[in-house]
Amino acid sequence: MISVYSQYVWLIPLFPLLAYVLITASGRSARRTGLYLSTAAIFASFVVALLILIERLGKGVQDYTWNGFQWLRVGDFAVSLGFEVNNLNAIMLIVVTLVSFLVHIYSIGYMKDDERVHVFFSYIALFSFAMLGLVISVNLVEFYVFWELVGVCSFLLIGFWYTKPEAKAAAKKAFIVTRIGDFGLFIGILLLFWSMPGHALDFNSVQNAFTSGQVEGSAATWIALLFFVGAMGKSGQFPLHTWLPDAMEGPTPISALIHAATMVAAGVYLVARTFDVFLASDTAMQIVAYVGGFTAIFAATIGTAQNDIKRILAYSTVSQLGYMMMALGVSATYTTGIFHLFTHAFFKALLFLGAGSIIHAVHTQDITKMGGIGGRMKITAWTFAIGTLALSGIPPFSGFWSKDAILSQAYETNSLLFWVGIVGAFFTALYMARLFFLVFWGKSRSGQEVHESPASMTFPLLLLAVPAALAGFLYTPWSGWFGDWLTGRTEAEAVHAGVMLLSTAAGVLGIVLGYLLYARKPGSFVFSAKFPWLYNLVRRKYYIDEIYRTIIVLPLRGIGYLLQAVDTFIVDGVVRLAAAAAVGLGRTGSRLQNGQVQTYGLITLLGLLVLILAVAGRRFIHVG
Repeated sequence: MISVYSQYVWLIPLFPLLAYVLITASGRSARRTGLYLSTAAIFASFVVALLILIERLGKGVQDYTWNGFQWLRVGDFAVSLGFEVNNLNAIMLIVVTLVSFLVHIYSIGYMKDDERVHVFFSYIALFSFAMLGLVISVNLVEFYVFWELVGVCSFLLIGFWYTKPEAKAAAKKAFIVTRIGDFGLFIGILLLFWSMPGHALDFNSVQNAFTSGQVEGSAATWIALLFFVGAMGKSGQFPLHTWLPDAMEGPTPISALIHAATMVAAGVYLVARTFDVFLASDTAMQIVAYVGGFTAIFAATIGTAQNDIKRILAYSTVSQLGYMMMALGVSATYTTGIFHLFTHAFFKALLFLGAGSIIHAVHTQDITKMGGIGGRMKITAWTFAIGTLALSGIPPFSGFWSKDAILSQAYETNSLLFWVGIVGAFFTALYMARLFFLVFWGKSRSGQEVHESPASMTFPLLLLAVPAALAGFLYTPWSGWFGDWLTGRTEAEAVHAGVMLLSTAAGVLGIVLGYLLYARKPGSFVFSAKFPWLYNLVRRKYYIDEIYRTIIVLPLRGIGYLLQAVDTFIVDGVVRLAAAAAVGLGRTGSRLQNGQVQTYGLITLLGLLVLILAVAGRRFIHVG
């Protein structure tokens, strides 16, 4: 079956790009119209993405590739600009456009009083364009261009409130840390270029070369690991995770967009898009699995001791991204990793937008200063509860099915990572129960009168609550349709009742313990009282930022100061000395030219004397 709508996939990134251009060109005159222009553009992109997905759900639909036009040529090597549509990026297009559209609607109410609201919506439009362009890219060079543009847009959005020192610092941190990963990806693309037959860099050629064994051994391992370094930066894997929690300094809708469907999803998508590269190296697959597993439990423990509502959700994102990477590392296909990305996008966007609704009402992000708002903000409370249960892996919500798929894969291939996943699920449920009960339960600790957010903010919450609750039924242990459709391969169905019971028990145990600690006596922190050293260790995020500052930032800053001193006192000093000598000589000459005949005669006599001495001295040296 020939694709019809896939031929128009280029319209999906084009709509938000046009919105960005028009809003930017209009300036402050677009302060009101820009909101609706950007929202309409992303809605149009969502409609086209939905038509493509519906078409691809049919039987026998072929992948569509358009190599477009030649963009660059260096000798015999040429790079084309084009696009490709397959089942993997079709599902990504739906996730990105739907979440982005709901974030747009939410932002209309959340950002309406901001003086630079038109700039905000222009940045979101450009961000959406970059992510959508990345998803449909036909080759790695085009992919890398959009990859970098996503990073630039994240810098603009995280630092949107640039008058806040924290926002500026967070934007710079995100830009610098992710550049480390981007450099790894860049080197990986160069190594792939030299290793590929004909230097081809389009995804189809890369897939064929690695599946047929044309690139193997150490070259395949290094290419895969360098690609993973790029994914680590964007997806916040340890040790390149430190930028992601600090990104909370940006507006809350941006937190939802970055943490749910765009920037952090780009790293997971990169690994899935080049999965055949990773399959060619067992070493690379193991590293991906173990880094993901460690990140999952590492970030989950940190989340139990944070008090900022957005930072708790941020560390939750890091942890869930770790689960996705672990799934990609332990599986023979990318189905489970992408499925968790799919469900996570909805319940994490729901939780972040719910957090924004809470902050909008209580004007604080500290959960220890909240409490008792569930009765006055029922829509926010109930939708947030759905997101909490989905993230905690409680059946039948979506997070349960996707996390169970990951744990089942780990159970079959790596028992250590399986138990890491179980323990991580317990901590996830614990910190989400702590957050929920301290915010919505008991009596108010803020002393403020709270009220429900406007419809523009609660409507996206209600819409996101539906897939957060039900999206998991697409891929259950009894139905492997989603995996078969996504990869084009028939996947074996396996029901692990013990895994399901263990993962459910871990989630329920975390919620019950959270209830006992924080709902029955809100505000009492038993853990911090009995184990203050351990609590402080976790609260300070294992001092990773301090370690980086000590062993990386301060030495580099010292080297910078040393080089600055060399530049100032040696390089510039020599230049200033030469300039001062020239100026001094000029001033001396100008003083001698004073118009007095006596001075000119004296200078002539001195000059003649110097000339005689020079000639006599030369002859004396020659005779000697």
